[in-house]
Amino acid sequence: MPDATDRLLAEAAARFGTPAYVYFTDAVEERLALLRATFGRWFALSYAMKCNPNPALLTWLEPRVELIDVSSGGEFQLACAAGWAPARASFTGPAKQDAELEAAIGGGIGELVIENVREAKAASRIAGERGVVQDVLIRLAPARVPKGFGDHMAGRPSPFGIDVETAGEEIPAILGLPHLRVIGLHIYSGTQCLKPEAICENWQIFMDVFRDICTAHDLVPQKLVFGSGLGIPYHAGDAGLDLPAVAAGIGPALDAFRAEPRFADARLILELGRYLVGEAGYFVTRVVSVKSSRGSRIAICDGGMNAHLAASGHFGMVLRRNYVMHRVGGGEGAEKVDISGPLCTSIDKLASGVTLPPLAEGDLIAVHASGAYGPTASPLHFISHPTPREVMATGGQLTDATRIWPHLNT
Repeated sequence: MPDATDRLLAEAAARFGTPAYVYFTDAVEERLALLRATFGRWFALSYAMKCNPNPALLTWLEPRVELIDVSSGGEFQLACAAGWAPARASFTGPAKQDAELEAAIGGGIGELVIENVREAKAASRIAGERGVVQDVLIRLAPARVPKGFGDHMAGRPSPFGIDVETAGEEIPAILGLPHLRVIGLHIYSGTQCLKPEAICENWQIFMDVFRDICTAHDLVPQKLVFGSGLGIPYHAGDAGLDLPAVAAGIGPALDAFRAEPRFADARLILELGRYLVGEAGYFVTRVVSVKSSRGSRIAICDGGMNAHLAASGHFGMVLRRNYVMHRVGGGEGAEKVDISGPLCTSIDKLASGVTLPPLAEGDLIAVHASGAYGPTASPLHFISHPTPREVMATGGQLTDATRIWPHLNT
C-alpha cells in the first residue's frame, strides 16, 4: 500500500474519527479514463448510483459521467439535488409506486425503465393526467446468464424485467399505452464478473435479445442499455478484470451490431456502479481491544457489520471470504487474527484468520474495495453505534462528505 494512501487514511481517521469510509476520487478519474479508452468508441456511461449515493461523490461525478441511473424516488431526489439534470436520469426498480412515478414524471426524468405491465399502465395513467408522453425503456430478462457472474437477475425466476419467454404478449400491451413512448430496451442480468469471456458472452446475449425483440415489434431504438456486470477483486487471489480483453472479445460483434441499419443511430449505454467506484474506497476501523481466545487472536474494532455489511459476508456472499485489508502504516511480522466489530452478535466479523502485522489497541485497519455498497447497504442503526464518517480525498485534500447523521462521537 503506497505511503501516500496510508498517510491520507491515517489523517482521515485522526481528523474525522472512525469508523470511516474514504473515497479517492483520483482513482475514480483513472478508472473513467480506462473505460473511455477501452469502450468509448461504442458506449456512453451511466452511473448506477445504488452502489454509492453519497451526495458529494454524486456532485463530483456529475460533469464526468453522461448519465445516471436511480432506483427509487429518493435516489432521484438525491441525484437532482447533487446537480444532475433530471433528463440525464433513468429510473429502474421492480416496485415503483405511484408517488415515485408522479415525482419522476413530474420532475422531467429522462426515461422510466419499465419492469412490468402493471408499472407501465400506472406510468401511462400518471403521464396522461399531466398531459405528457413519457419516454420509457423496456427492461428484458434473458433466458440465461453465463457462468461467472456473482449474482443473477435473469435466467431464473426474477422480479426484474420482462422474461423474454413472455415478451411477445407483454410488450404489445406496453406499446399500446397512449402516454408512453418506447425509445429503447434495457438489460441488466448479472453482476460482479471477473471473467472477460463470460462478459463477452453475456453482451452477445444482449445483442441477440435486442435484435429479436426489435425485429419482432418493429422497433428502431434510440437507446440500448447494457448492464455491464463488470466485477472488482475483493478477495486475496482474485485477479482484476482484463478490460482490454473484454473489448477485444466483443468489439467485432459490437461493430457488426452497430452496422445494422436498425441500430445505426441507437445510443449504446454501459450502466455500471461498483466497477467505477468500488476500488476507489477504503473502510477504516480502529482496534478497540485485542484478546486471545481458545487459540485464536481476536481484534475487536469500532466498526463492523453495522457499518460495512458487505465485508462481513452478509450481502450476497454465498461462501464467506475475507476482503483484502491491511494495517495502516504497515508493521513488522505477521499473525493470523480474527477481526470483529462492536456488535453483540457472533456474526459481526470482518475477517477470519486474516494475516496482518501484530495488532494492538489503537491500530487502524483499512478494508479495501469499499467504495461501493458501504454505508447505505449496511444496518447502521443496529445497536445504535456511531454511524461511519465519509471522507472524500481529491488531489491529496480531505473533505468531510458524511451523509448519514448523527455520528454519536461528535
